[in-house]
Amino acid sequence: MPKPNPKVLLSAAASYLRSHPEELVRAVKGAAGLRVGVPLDALRYLVRELATGKKAPTDVVIEAAPPGIRLAASFRVMGSNIRGRLTLFVDAIDVEPGKALLTARIAGLDLEALDAGGDSPLVGLLKSGALDLSKPGNLLAFLPNRPPFILDAKDDQVVLDLLKIPKLAENPMVKKALAVVTPVLTVRSIRTRDDHLEMQLRAIPSGLKDSLAAARL
Repeated sequence: MPKPNPKVLLSAAASYLRSHPEELVRAVKGAAGLRVGVPLDALRYLVRELATGKKAPTDVVIEAAPPGIRLAASFRVMGSNIRGRLTLFVDAIDVEPGKALLTARIAGLDLEALDAGGDSPLVGLLKSGALDLSKPGNLLAFLPNRPPFILDAKDDQVVLDLLKIPKLAENPMVKKALAVVTPVLTVRSIRTRDDHLEMQLRAIPSGLKDSLAAARL
C-alpha cells in the first residue's frame, strides 16, 4: 500500500470542496453541535488511491445504511476469488491516549465464490453451508493467525483496539493527537447519515489542564 501524499490529499480535498461548497456549511453547523462529518466520497477516494497492489481488494463499495455502513469488496483468499458484503454498526467507542477500542456489530455478511467451479477448501465450505455467516464473530475468533488488534469476537460482535495496528501505534502524530484531544473530547457515537460518516463528540471541560500540558510536551 503506497504512503499517502499530503499535497495530493490536500489538493483533492480542495477540489472536492470547490465542487461541493455545501460541505463547508455542513461542517460549520456540525461544529456547533460537536459533530464531525466525513463524506463517504472521501473514504471511496482513499480506497481508490491507497488500496493498490496484487493483494488489495477490488470493486470496493462503500454506502450509507443508517446508522451503519454497508461495505462490499472482491478479494482473493485461500486460493479463491471471493465477493464479500456486510453492514457494519459501531455500538461503542472508547478512545484514550493508550487505547482506541471500537465495538462493532456485523450484519448481513455474505460471501460469494466468484470461481464457484473451483475446488479450494473455502469454496467447498461455502457450497456446503458449513460456515455460519450469521455469526461472523465466531469465525474471526477461530482464525489461526488472528490480527492482534482484534481483541474479542463472538456471535455478530467484534471488539477492536485500533492502537494495536503497528502503523497507528508507532505514529508519533497519532500519539500526540490522542494525548492532546482525548482529555477534552470523547466520541459518543459513530453513525452514517446523508452519505456521511458522522462522529458525535462530547466535551470534557475538566480535562483542559491535561490537554494543555500534553500540547506543551
